[in-house]
Amino acid sequence: MVTTNYQERVFLAQAGYTKTLLSNYDALIGFNARFLWKCARPRLLKFYNKNISANHLEVGVGSGYYLDKCRFPVDKPRIVLLDLNPNSLEFTSARIRRYQPTICQGSVLEPISLEANQFDSIGFNYVLHCLPGTLAQKAATAFENLKPLLKEGGILFGSTVLGEGVKHNYLGKRVMKNYNSRGIFNNYQDKVSDLEAVLKPNFSTYSVQVIGCTALFTARK
Repeated sequence: MVTTNYQERVFLAQAGYTKTLLSNYDALIGFNARFLWKCARPRLLKFYNKNISANHLEVGVGSGYYLDKCRFPVDKPRIVLLDLNPNSLEFTSARIRRYQPTICQGSVLEPISLEANQFDSIGFNYVLHCLPGTLAQKAATAFENLKPLLKEGGILFGSTVLGEGVKHNYLGKRVMKNYNSRGIFNNYQDKVSDLEAVLKPNFSTYSVQVIGCTALFTARK
C-alpha cells in the first residue's frame, strides 16, 4: 500500500501520464474498460454524446479520446481543458486542435482559477478512482471546486472504477492491486453508496448507474 503523504499521492496519481504512455493510452484504456472494468468504450462514448454541451469543461483529460470522438451539439464548441499534468494538456489540446481548446493547469482538489457560472457541462471521466482519500472525501472536495463553475441547470457527468461492492475478475484484481500499490489508483474502498451520499446534498438532481465495475454518474446544479 502507498505510504507517502497526501501531496505525494496526488503527484503519483498523475505523474504516470508521460508522452510515451499517452501515445499508447487509447489502446490500454480501451482494453481495461472492456475486459477489466467491464464498461466498454462505446458505452462511455454514448454517455458523452448524451451529456456533453457546446460550452464544456473537461477535467482530467487523459489522451482526449472522448472529446475527439464524441458528437458536440454544434460545429464549434467552446472547450476548456483542466489537468494537473502538462503532458496530458499538450497531447489532448493537439488532438482536438480543430476546436481551439483553452488549457488550464490545476488540480480538482484545489480551488480552480476559472470564472464561476460559465459552463453548461463538465466531464469528469476516470478521475475519482485516481485521487487519494476515501471516495466520500475526494468526491466532496472535487464537487465543491467544480460545482461553482457550472451555470444554473448545468450538468456534471463522469465515471469512476469502484473497489467495493462490484465483482472484479482475476486480471482486474491483479491490475487493481498493482495500480493501488503504485499510487496510480486509490480506490480499494470506493463504493457507490459513498458517491451517492455526496451527490445528493450537492446537486438538485443526480443519477448513478453501475456497469460492471464502473459507476457512471450525472448531476445537475
